Amino acid sequence: MVIKKLDVISQVCPFPLIEAQAAMSQLKAGDELVIDFDCTQATESIPQWAAEEGHSVADYQQVGDAQWSITVRKG
Repeated sequence: MVIKKLDVISQVCPFPLIEAQAAMSQLKAGDELVIDFDCTQATESIPQWAAEEGHSVADYQQVGDAQWSITVRKG
């Protein structure tokens, strides 16, 4: 299993989601993408995109006042 980190802190929406989609396309099923972001819209758009694409959210936590980390496992 590969775990790839994606840091999109300070990027405005929809760029965290676009970057996540591009990074995920390079991974194989079962690999994980850890996305660190601070765009509040992405707190909904990233999990929604993951569900629509058949990926699962392995971990999701707030790591600061307005910063989150989400781990998406490729389906």
